[in-house]
Amino acid sequence: MKSILKQLKPFDYILTIIAVLISFIPFTYTYLTVDHMDNSQLIATVKIDGQVVDTYELSPDGPHKTKTYYPHEGQYNIIEVNQNKIRVKEDNSPDQIAVKSGWIEKSGQILVCLPHQLIIEISGQEAPNSNPEDEIILPLQ
Repeated sequence: MKSILKQLKPFDYILTIIAVLISFIPFTYTYLTVDHMDNSQLIATVKIDGQVVDTYELSPDGPHKTKTYYPHEGQYNIIEVNQNKIRVKEDNSPDQIAVKSGWIEKSGQILVCLPHQLIIEISGQEAPNSNPEDEIILPLQ
């Protein structure tokens, strides 16, 4: 260990510190630019073959529901919505990737069952009547 430390020059320490600081740039950028959506409502959209078949409002006081979808002949997906989260509870795809992914509950998260062409995506939507005074009305020209 001492032989390795003897080989390092002072400039090597400076480069190491700079490299560590640079490694935090993506995290900082993401944290500062992501919309935290404090005043939003989460919507889960279920798509089969790219077509929206259902939407669910996710909220802490929301109901618990399950629904079965039949994307194609011989295929099924059971979706479970529990308050502010959603998951694929069961399906008959070979790898069970969507089932193993578990619950999703944040804006931007996606569940995909590729063999059945089923996609569940959570997106944020502005809460209705959040603050009408903040709206800007532009005149038509």
